[in-house]
Amino acid sequence: MINPRQNTDRFKPTKAKQLRFTILKTNNLEPCIDELEVFDTNGKNVALAASGTKVHSSGNNTSPNRHELRFIHDGEYGNSRSWMSNETGKGWIVLEFPQESVIERVSWGRDRQGKFSDRLALEYLIETSIDNKTWLKASDASDRIPYDPKVKKIAEFSTVGLSDSESKEAQKLLEEKKQLESSLKDEESSSLAFAGVFRKPDLIKLLYRGDPEQPKEEVIPTFPQILGDFKLSNDTPEQQRRKKLADFIASPTNPLTARVMVNRIWQGHFGTGLVETSSDFGNSGTKPSHPELLDWLADEFVKSGWSIKHMHRLIVLSETFGQSHEIKEEAQAKDADVRLLWRYPSRRIEAECARDSMLAVSGRLNLQTGGKGFDLFDKRGGLTGFNPKETFLENGRRRMIYAHRVRRERDGVFGSLDCPDNGQSTARRRDSTTPLQALGLLNSQFTLDESEAFAQRITKEIANDAQKQIQKAFLLALSREASPSEISDCLPVVQKFGLATLCKVLFNSNEFLFIP
Repeated sequence: MINPRQNTDRFKPTKAKQLRFTILKTNNLEPCIDELEVFDTNGKNVALAASGTKVHSSGNNTSPNRHELRFIHDGEYGNSRSWMSNETGKGWIVLEFPQESVIERVSWGRDRQGKFSDRLALEYLIETSIDNKTWLKASDASDRIPYDPKVKKIAEFSTVGLSDSESKEAQKLLEEKKQLESSLKDEESSSLAFAGVFRKPDLIKLLYRGDPEQPKEEVIPTFPQILGDFKLSNDTPEQQRRKKLADFIASPTNPLTARVMVNRIWQGHFGTGLVETSSDFGNSGTKPSHPELLDWLADEFVKSGWSIKHMHRLIVLSETFGQSHEIKEEAQAKDADVRLLWRYPSRRIEAECARDSMLAVSGRLNLQTGGKGFDLFDKRGGLTGFNPKETFLENGRRRMIYAHRVRRERDGVFGSLDCPDNGQSTARRRDSTTPLQALGLLNSQFTLDESEAFAQRITKEIANDAQKQIQKAFLLALSREASPSEISDCLPVVQKFGLATLCKVLFNSNEFLFIP
């Protein structure tokens, strides 16, 4: 059956230098063809303009950038990229290939996107030629079922006229085609990216008192002169403007970029950057505690080819990073905030790390990567607000990076551990100590569930030996063995209240929650 979207005419392999597609009748108006494709025996579309094929027609009904003759074989689908005849109910197209080809299939349609069904060729003739003089019939509409506007589906492949072996091979290829089409759909739906399209930049003018109705003189793309020479003409393409800015930001002579980056890396390892206000290096920010060190690190960063991995390695292998956290009274009296780094500054781990660590120790951390995240709140909102979830199934026990965040809402347990507002950018998390933190980590349903799971993990490996169970709990939670005094202190607790109570205590210990 003829279909407005796509039709395929197959015929015996034929040598051809030209192909003529003649339309004899339409369902109404002038005929319109969206992409005329001709395939050789190797499956190549030899009709493409990109391959050197030329095209002629009986006449063209064109409008600017629409229904032009060149669109008949440009490789793009859609009504706006199609050819239209200038005669009602008829017209013809001739494709002239760059060299003689053995062809066996022609594919065509009214609108490959399936939006239009008017101007459809109901009767047509496909002919081939070698010398552009003698034309041989290859196919026509005589063996097709009459067009039915109610039928939208493209006709299935027919095995009529094929031998048994050819029919089996065709069915095998059709199954392979279905599998490939299914794979393509999966690929299309898996990863999507939000991308923009470059266009000619707008002409920007200075506005008098900020009023768009009172434009003044033109302004050129630039930024404050104190930062350097960055003047471009108004006709500079957007791509070049972005590149110019990127080159300036990543320039080795830029006094800020390298310093800001190494300061952030330093902050990640020590809790506080060499410049405490890591997002403000200006007059309102704090001065660096070690200015010479900051300059040296910035210079080393640029020399290493802006290698972040090199900076991490350099810092963690330094004597400063390897210092003990032991407190010295004399140094404590002079520098209580440890800004001069006379010891390694201890700090509490981030809330996300605390949650993930509890799940990892209990043996219930779901390490699945990618895919859909999980909810920390029930799906309410509005006037009723968002209620934090207290219990989680397996998908909800994934790493915290996969949690769906709600702006201005904090997680019921770990929100008290200084998780920043998810609606704002935070250069550095504040570090507070409140009663809510201890109460949440002791009494929350999450802590109780993971403590119980932790205890079950141990009893599966060690049954009926409390001392060995205590030793195993210390190894898993604190990565060390319990001392004899710790075992003697913990043993009555386990015997009276159960192993889960000890597990809860370990989850709440400074040794578990703090980086020493």
